[in-house]
Parts: sequence; structure tokens; C-alpha cells
Amino acid sequence: MHLGKYGMISLFNKIYKNTTVLVTGHTGFKGSWLVYWLYKMGANVVGYSLKFPTKPNHLELLKDIEIISIIGDIRDLKKLDNVIAKYNPDIVFHLAAQPLVRYSYQDPILTYETNVIGTLKVFEACKKNNVKAIINITSDKCYENKEWIWGYKETDRLGGYDPYSSSKACSEILTSSYRNSYFNIKDYKKTHITLLASCRAGNVIGGGDWAEDRLIPDIIKATYNNKKIYIRSPKSIRPWQHVLEPLSGYLLLGQKLLEEKKEFAYAWNFAPEKNEIFNVEEIVKKTTKYWDKIDYKIDNKKDLHEANLLNLDCSKANFYLKWNAAWGIEKTIQKTICWYKDFYINNKVNTYKDLQEYINDANSKGISWAN
Repeated sequence: MHLGKYGMISLFNKIYKNTTVLVTGHTGFKGSWLVYWLYKMGANVVGYSLKFPTKPNHLELLKDIEIISIIGDIRDLKKLDNVIAKYNPDIVFHLAAQPLVRYSYQDPILTYETNVIGTLKVFEACKKNNVKAIINITSDKCYENKEWIWGYKETDRLGGYDPYSSSKACSEILTSSYRNSYFNIKDYKKTHITLLASCRAGNVIGGGDWAEDRLIPDIIKATYNNKKIYIRSPKSIRPWQHVLEPLSGYLLLGQKLLEEKKEFAYAWNFAPEKNEIFNVEEIVKKTTKYWDKIDYKIDNKKDLHEANLLNLDCSKANFYLKWNAAWGIEKTIQKTICWYKDFYINNKVNTYKDLQEYINDANSKGISWAN
């Protein structure tokens, strides 16, 4: 599949061409990749977020897109409502959040205000303005983690030990409540026109993330500054995946909602294949293959609770959405580390190159959205 200048427009059944899409949290890591992909597919993209959270910032580096970028807080209902009323988006991807576990211990009030009340205000603004589709992006950490060896399904109990995880569980409960109370699929096209879904993804990595207290960004920043990185919780297992993997799931789900397929307005997991689960130390070792300057030391002390084992079951997305991962862990690590290496050594931003390769690989594997 050769992607020419307009090749991406054909993806996802061309649903995003000329569609107005609002992305909250577009200045963040996942949000910046999402608005980039949407723009390349011909969408009219509106971003709503706090100011750039890091320096460098991925969105600032993307010179080949033009989107409407609004700096605002999702807790500011009046401003949020005005923006949605003005631009009248067909679909809202809600990614804005306080995304860090360890920071949630330091500021639980901000974490809950943003992740729960902020989400509530997004839903209220969408309800008032009759947005057609809403996708709330939460986290794999929204489940009550019992350290099971098998993956959590969408029907498993929600919970959360730390403030961040529990705030995401609250966000999921809120989503279910709004779906039942205001956007009930039984009443779709009768009393409302909105379809509401939520997505739970694993630990995403990829180029362009400079957030604090994340494994890959911490490794990259230490390497760039010729320092050794100290790795905590080396045996903790997470569902690592390239950022484009869950984004393809979000976009595929968005396609279904925009096509008015109400049976998809529920919760969905997006994670790597079952045989692609690795612990922190294994991931770090793999990064050294692609940048020999990476130097690390294991730090076994624990000061805050973090889960040792977390995995998701994606059977539902595999079967009903026909969604599958396109890249294994080796390709994911390679593309991630090489993105940063090329950025720091050659001043190149490989976002388009990586996106193009990801789409081509998905197409070659026969994955539905890429055909």
C-alpha cells in the first residue's frame, strides 16, 4: 500500500475526511499523535488543552499540520461549552487528564478534579451541544488489580489502589452512568443523538514523549545528558505498545460511532498480543540495542505502591472491531528509540515516517482499518 499525498484519507472508510474532530489534551503525547493522524486523513481538527506540558513538545515540532489549537482547562465549563458550540464537532476524543501515578500521590485533589470532574464537564458540554460521538480515553489501571496472570476484560471489576488509578475507575463509572442516563442506546435517535464509548489502553511508548516519571522519556533524557538512569520496579510487567496501536483502536471505534453503529458504544481494551508482555528490565535491555549510549542501573527500593503485574484482554476488540496490533515489541522499541536518536543527533522528526510505516505494516497484515 503506497501512501501518496492524500493516501491516508482512505483509511477508516474515509470517515474522517472533512469531519470536525475535537481532541482534548492535544498538547500531550498521545493527543499530539492523534491530531497529527487525524489531520493527515483530512479531518478538521480542533484541539483543547492546557499549554504545552513539556519542552521540547511533540506538537510544537509538527510543522506539517494546521489545526485549531485552543489553550483551555477542561474544568472551565463555560469556555469548554463555548468552544464546542462554536466549532460543532462531530466527535470528541477526550484525552485530557492528569496522567501520572506518582504525581497523583502528591496532588490527589488536582487528579480527581481533572480526571473525574473535568470528564463530567466534557460530557455536559457535549450533551448540551448534541455531539454525535464521544470517546473517553481512560487507562488500563482503572481495573481493581489483583495481580492476576491473565488479562482483565471489560466486564471485570473497576477499582484502583492509588489516586490516579481510582480516578480513572471513577471516570469509567461516570461514563457508564451517562450512557445509561442520558445517552442510552435504547433511546438513540429518539431522545438523543449521542453515542458514548470508553477506551482502556496499556503503557504507550513512542517518539515525542518528554513527560516526567515515565520509563522511556526518563531513559532518553538521561542518555541525552550523558547520565545513568536508575530503573525502579524492574520486574513489574506492563502491556507495552507503540502509541499508534491504541490510536488505531480509538479511530476505528470512532468510525463505528460516526457510522451510527450503536452496538459499539461501550468500553474497549486495546493492548498488545498475549505473547508480547515484558517486564521493565526486559524493556530497558531492549532499548540498549538501538542506542549504545543508554546506561542504566537497577534500583530495587520502593517508596510508593505500584502494581507488579498488569495485563489486558483484547478479545472483544479483536472479535467485534477486527482490531489487532500491527507491531510487536521489537519494532515498537526500535521505532521509539530511533525516533529520539534521530531527533537529538540529526534534528529530524520521524513522526510522519513512523505513521506511514505503521499503516503500511497494518495493511500488509490485513488489519481491517488499513485496507
